Amino acid sequence: MQRFFDIFFSGVAIVVLSPLLIPIIVILKFTGEGKVFFSQSRVGKGGKPFSLLKFATMLENSPNIGTGTVTLKDDPRVLPFGKFLRKSKLNELPQLINILLGDMSVVGPRPQTQRCFDAFLPAAQAAIVSVRPGLTGIGSIVFRDEESIIGQRNDSTAFYDSVLMPYKGQLEQWYVAHENVTNYLLLIACTAWVVIFPRSGVVWKIFKYLPPPPDGLNGML
Repeated sequence: MQRFFDIFFSGVAIVVLSPLLIPIIVILKFTGEGKVFFSQSRVGKGGKPFSLLKFATMLENSPNIGTGTVTLKDDPRVLPFGKFLRKSKLNELPQLINILLGDMSVVGPRPQTQRCFDAFLPAAQAAIVSVRPGLTGIGSIVFRDEESIIGQRNDSTAFYDSVLMPYKGQLEQWYVAHENVTNYLLLIACTAWVVIFPRSGVVWKIFKYLPPPPDGLNGML
């Protein structure tokens, strides 16, 4: 049933959003480095890597510059138009193709690079690779302002590995344990809501039994 919804929603979205996607492609082609799409290896279902697609928002060599695959708020590697795409989450739209291909679902644990996946605790890793990764999900919603959270810390990399990612892993574990069509649809609705109202705490009201944040994240989520 979820796979049916994945194909239906992603197919409809591509058609409906095509008037928006085409101008984005044109702007990217003639600005920045002239690159439209960014492809990066991510950990998928069963632990198998797949090529995740995004609109290009950063310098092409970004993974080898500065903080690597961890992006900070006001990261100098982000291109001017890329800032808008990242803020609005429009940079994620090419993943609708990943969904049609079966690499991803509309809802699921956010696919990570191997380096970031390794920051999850072993139990979280095992749960995450048991399902398709998602375009959105509980971890994506709770950490929708992740770059700003990391940017508040001087020890950004250590904080990311020891505090943020272990908790995100707990959230993704929670989703896998409670994966069903109802939560699938609720998380899609919740995603649409927080895109319009980014400061909304609706996710905590709808999903009242999420793992509580650790002390290191209190007041940040």
